[in-house]
Amino acid sequence: MELLRSNLSRVRIPEPTNRIYKQECCISFDTPRSEGGLFVDMNSFLAFGKEFVAWNFEKTGNPVYLHIKEMQKPVSEDRPSKKPTLLAIGIEGGFDNNGPEYEQSYEIVILPDYITLPFPSVDLPEKVRLAVDAVIMNVGAEKKEQVAAWTADTKHVSKHAMELKQLDNGVIVPPSGWKCEKCDKRDNLWLNLTDGSILCGRKNWDGTGGNDHAVNHFSATGYPLAVKLGTITDDLEAADVYSYDEDESVVDPLLAQHLLHFGIDFSSLQKTEMTTAERELDQNTNFDWNRIQESGQEVQPLFGPGYTGLVNLGNSCYLAATMQVVFSTRGFCSRYYLNQSLKAAFDSAPADPTVDLNTQLAKLAHGLLSGKYSIPATKKDDATDTAQTTLTDKQEGIPPRMFKSIIAANHPEFSTMRQQDALEFFLHLIDQVERINSGNPVLDPSRSFKFGVEERLQCPSGKVAYNKRSDYILSLNIPLHKATNKKELSDFQKLKAEKDAKGEELSSDEIVRPRVPLMECLDCFAAPEELHDFYSTALNGKTTAIKSVGLTSFPDYLVLHMRKFVLEEGWVPKKLDVYIDVPDTIDISHMRSKGLQPWEELLPESAAEDDGISANEDIVNQLASMGFQHLHCQKAAINTLNAGVEEAMNWLLNHMNDPDIDEPITKAQKGAPYVVDQSKVETLISFGFEEEVARKALQESGGDIEKATEWIFNPPSGTSNMDTTPSSSGNVADAALPDGQGRYRLFGLVSHIGTSTHCGHYVAHINKGGRWVIFNDDKVGVSKNPPIDMGYLYFFERIDG
Repeated sequence: MELLRSNLSRVRIPEPTNRIYKQECCISFDTPRSEGGLFVDMNSFLAFGKEFVAWNFEKTGNPVYLHIKEMQKPVSEDRPSKKPTLLAIGIEGGFDNNGPEYEQSYEIVILPDYITLPFPSVDLPEKVRLAVDAVIMNVGAEKKEQVAAWTADTKHVSKHAMELKQLDNGVIVPPSGWKCEKCDKRDNLWLNLTDGSILCGRKNWDGTGGNDHAVNHFSATGYPLAVKLGTITDDLEAADVYSYDEDESVVDPLLAQHLLHFGIDFSSLQKTEMTTAERELDQNTNFDWNRIQESGQEVQPLFGPGYTGLVNLGNSCYLAATMQVVFSTRGFCSRYYLNQSLKAAFDSAPADPTVDLNTQLAKLAHGLLSGKYSIPATKKDDATDTAQTTLTDKQEGIPPRMFKSIIAANHPEFSTMRQQDALEFFLHLIDQVERINSGNPVLDPSRSFKFGVEERLQCPSGKVAYNKRSDYILSLNIPLHKATNKKELSDFQKLKAEKDAKGEELSSDEIVRPRVPLMECLDCFAAPEELHDFYSTALNGKTTAIKSVGLTSFPDYLVLHMRKFVLEEGWVPKKLDVYIDVPDTIDISHMRSKGLQPWEELLPESAAEDDGISANEDIVNQLASMGFQHLHCQKAAINTLNAGVEEAMNWLLNHMNDPDIDEPITKAQKGAPYVVDQSKVETLISFGFEEEVARKALQESGGDIEKATEWIFNPPSGTSNMDTTPSSSGNVADAALPDGQGRYRLFGLVSHIGTSTHCGHYVAHINKGGRWVIFNDDKVGVSKNPPIDMGYLYFFERIDG
């Protein structure tokens, strides 16, 4: 006790603003349930597993810890199951309420000799008792963040409810026996509160649900509110009312009145259907991973190094699938596992390692690759025998909470618990990794994905311009007209028309999807295309140029993004229902850019016409139709030399916060070059860029050094060449990029199920040791039938030699 009293100055009573970690070690995935429990530093309130607490003592000198241990309670087999009532994890009413229950034990531990003192104890100093009580009573930083992100928003009153128009069409809805007016569905039915139509709901991402007849009815009529039949009882607040116009579940204060219009006496109805929230809960609870990717197959579970699953934190499958593939690459494996010990990562981390991305990447890498946590889970055999356990055929996986928290910090989308696009997350991850390794590019594992892209523009004068940029993915359009099963598709369309005429539905076995070879997608990317309204500095006017694209380097790992999500008329997103035939190996040697040839002549640097370049009105109008200001759209078109809508939009998104974005367009902006400040040129030269490159970048960015640097690495398509030397000589942007032959072997893919990248489910398949392995959140097993033709992202490894 005297030893504790002598260290009271190192004990702090936590304040309300302190973040207290007590559910997970900050440098491993140890928890209070792990062997040895968890040690909470009573000065910093960081938690450490038994294997790592001594490291913290060495680094900080903090000797006093609260040791937390959790032991599973015996559970009676006839315990009633608790069904979740809230779309949340780890809180009352949420998920995990049916899992084992645990009891906590506490003691005070003093390092370095691990002297233990019991808690609670009246003999402990008051300061220690107050500090420990505060820690125990605190929810914990890990759970606070999780609950805050998961707790559902309160439903609001629909803007249509108070003045909803209801048609006097004589419709009387019976109290039971409902059926969709467009098909034979008898569940998941919605009553439109304007005209009394009874129609089936949306089709769920896993193929269940309705046939979209209710939402299609709204699209045709504009009648906004519908109530789900079967959820109406005398408790009208529990009824599921949906506003298609507001695209969310809402409150209708006049629901009783609106139902009475169709002869519905709500007090006589019994609840027979789940609400939308309950159905979402049910789908999460009963999620069948075999059905989604390898239907009906017995998947052999795998354990050991490299076969660790990731717990779904709630719509985090996009993160799990991406990180499994990323940590299967040599670059990330070496940087954060083979060549980075947890001890070294912790010693070099700031005072709070939970906010250091390098540390959390190392923690995640060791968690995934060491095999420490990839072991069969255990379960209690009998409620009366707490000692006997049995191994199960599944693993618990590791929860990437701290990693998600730091990688998503301040990001408006990834910091939420909503589903996200795996492609966008991959690019965000690579950007963050490149930033934290900027001081030592040799260690930067993101460079293994990086490659140079060169665009060649040729105008009718015969003169050319070359643009260079770097990228991490090849985004490929899918040329449906190159499908190899056109006859089968034609027969399918005839069958579909016959079935539609009879009011019959196609079975899943009858559906035929286009099959497009991957090489056709790659050839489409590299094929020359016409670029209209290109301003030629040789002709001093607008003309049509020919644009072709090639790669200046072949990366260690090539990521191909299949553009399965396209915009239809009216900017309505649609997913292409298509299969991609992907071979085991590909050769893209023919896609290497040849650079400026001896017989080619470069286009002049500046325009000859006095008033410079005028914005292409088609580009401006298309951007304006998306909601951008007209002036901003004009500037975007001018600054990308009318290269196209996509290029102009990219420029606009990168320059929305420019201080001069709202200033009128001047003659200087149209054609006259920016007068470059020589001191800024010298600054860029000090970064390692050539003088001509630096001067050109500053001209294009209006003198902003940060934007000039970004311009050098990612110049907008359609601009004149970024350096004045032949492209074959290379430049700073791609001089040190990895390169090799153009032959690649497929080693991983991320597939997606759902109608949008922001809903549905992501799963990874990775070729390990010559066999395909499925990674579906915390479930890892041998893949018998990998869905290689259904990939959204394909990962190829370069074959050298």
